[in-house]
Parts: sequence; structure tokens; C-alpha cells
Amino acid sequence: MRTAGDFSDTVRSGARIGRRNVVVYAHLLAEPLPSRVGFIVSKKVGNAVTRNLVKRRLRALSADYVKQFPQGFGIVMRALPAASTATWDELSRDLHSAFQKIEKIHTEHHSSKGEEHVR
Repeated sequence: MRTAGDFSDTVRSGARIGRRNVVVYAHLLAEPLPSRVGFIVSKKVGNAVTRNLVKRRLRALSADYVKQFPQGFGIVMRALPAASTATWDELSRDLHSAFQKIEKIHTEHHSSKGEEHVR
């Protein structure tokens, strides 16, 4: 995501999945476009070095999850102040939990369209 409009659309229209260190907003796009991910790491998280560390960690952790949803999603990750002291494993658990919820939303969306879902 690059524009403020993309971020605001996703945050306003998307499902909110809150965890201890991060809030993830997932929005199903109207068109089958490639999925897009954006990160919000405010000054409440810490100084520039800390914010960049948190953003790099979130970007690296989210890369594998985005491969599960290559099309049709807008995702915004907002780091909470607790993320500044979170370990890699804690951030990983939070994102894993959030993306499980996104997978559930994705599955429900496809089954509501009448598509057959194989388990």
C-alpha cells in the first residue's frame, strides 16, 4: 500500500483483529487484484531505531502469510506500543493468530459466494 486512501479504506472497511502487540485490518478487495500490505508504526512505539526494527520484523513475518492470500486482500498492520519490547516469537504468535482469523474470513467469503470449499 502506498497511498493514504488505501490505508484508510482498509482500516475503515476491514475486519479488525486485535492482539497484544499488533492490530491487523483485513479488507476483501472488490476486484481480484494482488493483495497489498501496509504497516503503521507510530512514535508511540518508540524512537526511529525501534520503529524501524518493529517494521522490519512485521514485514518479514507477514511475507509468508501473504503468500497464502496472493489476491483479493488489503491488509494493514498497526504496531502497538507493546511491540517495541516484544520478541520475535511473540510477534510471530500474534500474527499467526491474526492470520488464522483472516483465513476464516476468507473461507466464509468464498463459501458465501457458492464456491465449493474442500477441507
